Amino acid sequence: MPGRADRKHRVVTRFQRYVANPLIRRLPFQNLLETTGRTSGLPRRTPVGGRRVGSSYWLVSEFGLKSQYVRNIQADPTVRVRIAGRWHHGTAHLLPDDDPAARLRTLPRLNSAAVRALGTDLLTVRVDLTD
Repeated sequence: MPGRADRKHRVVTRFQRYVANPLIRRLPFQNLLETTGRTSGLPRRTPVGGRRVGSSYWLVSEFGLKSQYVRNIQADPTVRVRIAGRWHHGTAHLLPDDDPAARLRTLPRLNSAAVRALGTDLLTVRVDLTD
């Protein structure tokens, strides 16, 4: 019998995949993370709420290693991030030793509140931007 966290993960990810993300991706200044699909090899774009700090972009995954984009990063850490309408290339790093709750306090409030409310296994991700 699936646990509460598993049910929450399934409900939230289905809503994001089929309702929220297709709408949010269309917003011209929404930050997007583009990974390469680990099976398909196709670009996969996910709306994210993070912040650029110097030459790095920081975000927190709400489902950690269960997140599809995190699994794509594990297979190929080369990514692109759209920040304020402009694409940047970079290399993503998963940071399990970082405190994601503390990290969320440094990121945009609305997204951070949603990640805290919906997430079950938070994981910090840093993208080192190359351009």
